[in-house]
Amino acid sequence: MSFKCDVCGKGKATGMQVSHSHIRTKKTWSPNLQPVRAIVNGTPKKLRVCTRCLRSGKIQRAI
Repeated sequence: MSFKCDVCGKGKATGMQVSHSHIRTKKTWSPNLQPVRAIVNGTPKKLRVCTRCLRSGKIQRAI
């Protein structure tokens, strides 16, 4: 299972972490994914959704 948002597709980002002495090491940033029961096509389904999609109301949560 990939570490991606099921709504917008946001995934891990990669880059370099640069120290004060300019030593560079590889670093990954993970999205803040939350397990959520949401209504998809009229039925509740478990999704992994980033907090930006939750906050903006892109999904309807199941009760």
